[in-house]
Amino acid sequence: MSGRLAGKIAIVTGGTSGIGEATVRLFVSEGARVVIVARRSGPGEKLVADIGPERSEFLAGDVTSEATASKAVDLAERWGGVDILVNNAAMDWTSPVVETSASDMRRVLETNFIGAFLMQREAATRMLGRHRGSIINVTSRNASVGVATMGAYAAAKGALLALTRVAAIEWAGEGVRVNAVAPGLTHTPLVQSWISEQEDPAGFEKEMASSIPQGRMGEPADVAGAILFLASDESAHITGASLAVDGGYTAA
Repeated sequence: MSGRLAGKIAIVTGGTSGIGEATVRLFVSEGARVVIVARRSGPGEKLVADIGPERSEFLAGDVTSEATASKAVDLAERWGGVDILVNNAAMDWTSPVVETSASDMRRVLETNFIGAFLMQREAATRMLGRHRGSIINVTSRNASVGVATMGAYAAAKGALLALTRVAAIEWAGEGVRVNAVAPGLTHTPLVQSWISEQEDPAGFEKEMASSIPQGRMGEPADVAGAILFLASDESAHITGASLAVDGGYTAA
């Protein structure tokens, strides 16, 4: 199969909806085989049935478990070895800093940072042995700018951005690249659920869009396109970078 990722083997966490699903579908259309990791079996099995089992495989698992990372990489190894890792799995959380409990902070850090660290460490171990690989960590605009009530989420994504840069430097001479994609507000099921909970959903969404210089929220395909670029050989001389996909929000 031809394409920008022809012959590549990828792992995408949180791959059954939103940015993750868009990335999985784009990767497959560009010639990759994809191991999809997510917690719920139903959506994962449906996605594999839609894409085809010859191009994808689903692993039900929690990224906070070391066993999940090990199983995902082992599945990729059966196809020839992991070439690309997309750390997309995450949970949302909002609360003022003074109202954030220690247990809530730990839960967000476990999912959004520790889970990505475990996947990155496991995949990199195999990539370094072959002197090739591209890791893309999905962070957030909140990793770079302060947004009220986003303290726990921002702390986890900021930690992931820092880890991205350190890993990029450590592995730069070994053929393994590590970059971040930092989405702004994007039309994902998670964000749409948050919008629908507001008193005036339509008005709230319009207000959110007006805060973005391009005047619109992002789409999962916008972020998936950036991830594809960093996964492909087109970005061969890029490592340790963070690519904002936020309509200009963090540039303002």
